[in-house]
Amino acid sequence: MSDIVSTKSPKILAIAEAQAIVQQYVRPLPPEPMPLSSAALGHVLAADVVSDLDMPPYHKSMMDGYAVRCADLPTGKGTLQVLEEITAGQVPSRAVEAGQASRIMTGAPLPPGADAVVIVERTRLSENNLVVIEDRPPKPGQNILPQGAEMKCGDIVLRAGAVLRPQEFGVLATIGRTTVLVHPSPRVAVLSTGDELVEPSERPQGGQIRNSNAALLTALVSQAGGTPRYLGIARDDPACLRPLICDGLKAHVLLLSGGVSAGKLDLVPGVLREAGVVAHFHKVEMKPGKPMFFGTYPRPGGGEPTLVFGLPGNPVSVLVCFELFVRPALRRLRGYADPGPHFVSAVLSEDFAYRTDRPTYHPAFLEWTTAGWRVRAVPWIGSADLRALTQANALVVFPPGDHGHRAGQVFEVLKLE
Repeated sequence: MSDIVSTKSPKILAIAEAQAIVQQYVRPLPPEPMPLSSAALGHVLAADVVSDLDMPPYHKSMMDGYAVRCADLPTGKGTLQVLEEITAGQVPSRAVEAGQASRIMTGAPLPPGADAVVIVERTRLSENNLVVIEDRPPKPGQNILPQGAEMKCGDIVLRAGAVLRPQEFGVLATIGRTTVLVHPSPRVAVLSTGDELVEPSERPQGGQIRNSNAALLTALVSQAGGTPRYLGIARDDPACLRPLICDGLKAHVLLLSGGVSAGKLDLVPGVLREAGVVAHFHKVEMKPGKPMFFGTYPRPGGGEPTLVFGLPGNPVSVLVCFELFVRPALRRLRGYADPGPHFVSAVLSEDFAYRTDRPTYHPAFLEWTTAGWRVRAVPWIGSADLRALTQANALVVFPPGDHGHRAGQVFEVLKLE
């Protein structure tokens, strides 16, 4: 596993290389039982689920009509004696014999002796409880769902790794599972750093700005299925940073924003090192987000380490780094086999001139058309321009260089959730 060679002159990694390093240190969280409630939606099963019954548990009528014997209707036409009416939830009380039929409703059990159901629209009830049938010759099994057709007792109906959606909820309820074993939500500590920050409820004075990164990150973590805990604002002082970082290292993941560049007050990497965090990289060849830090903290009691992401202070850098590195890590902790990030190829819909010295993740608007995915860059003035992201639903990847990109060119695009 790769470690940073020096905190004074860190190696600048390609994005794919940095992503591979992060994934080396991420394992799905140990399984926990969870009630089958809305809180379980999106969680990943940690064990196979086996059916405790046949489904349907009996031969079931798929239509309203009459349960008949095919042998009694060789031409599809005939008059039969009606024995009883069977509704869903009832058990037939009589077997169907020659010349007989039973009125049956959708979902009801097929009576013994019957081997087909004729739909009610092809019948007419006459006097003396007789039914006149005028249809094509019925075939055995017509309009019947056989017992165990959906699942049989002992079948594995959901495999470990399945993501719980509403349809999985329905299957689990069918087989009586009210609790499931899943990979839990990772606990994520969020810490903002900087003397210039004040809480959103305060009015900035002088050189202050409101702390937007904490709101952004806690929302992103929640959206990604994590459980965020906001630790507050750490001032640019090791004495203030140290206890907050130590508190954050108790979580599965610690996210810091700000204080990771090369300035005089960028103290985060040094304080992390003093706290026992092992650094694995500190610079990535990307824009925005180049000074991103990633490290791990070995837990004193053993087990998987705490993942530590030091994100740049500018909010667009925070979002880009989260999408490329943090969201995939959270998904892997939750048990997703393919954690992403996932890109699509899209055609540029408008000419766009752009100069950059690194691969750039530019805010963009992505839409599906009859001709496929199309994308256009939205106006953006840099990594501090958070407002531009409100007009974007994706990030288009522009290569380094001075380019006049033309409409019709194809680019890789990362969809934002």
